[in-house]
Amino acid sequence: MTTVAAALISAVASVVVGLLALLGVIITNARSGKGIEQKIAIAQAVTDTKLAELAREVREHNSFAKRMPVLEEQIKVVNHRIDNIENILNWTPKN
Repeated sequence: MTTVAAALISAVASVVVGLLALLGVIITNARSGKGIEQKIAIAQAVTDTKLAELAREVREHNSFAKRMPVLEEQIKVVNHRIDNIENILNWTPKN
């Protein structure tokens, strides 16, 4: 075998090894990318669920906050009526 033939075989072998290495990197990156995409999708689903629950709790709180002034006003009216009844009956509460 001549030096030129040996150099050609060595060059072809180097190209083949390089292509196989490149193929391995491409396959690894593709699989890794799919795994990362799956993890991101799961994390997004969890975040969406938590956000929906938080929105439900905020709506519930807002409903409660709207009802509180109404209840406070009703308590004032009831206390006033109790005071009127106590005055009519001439009754004083025991301390």
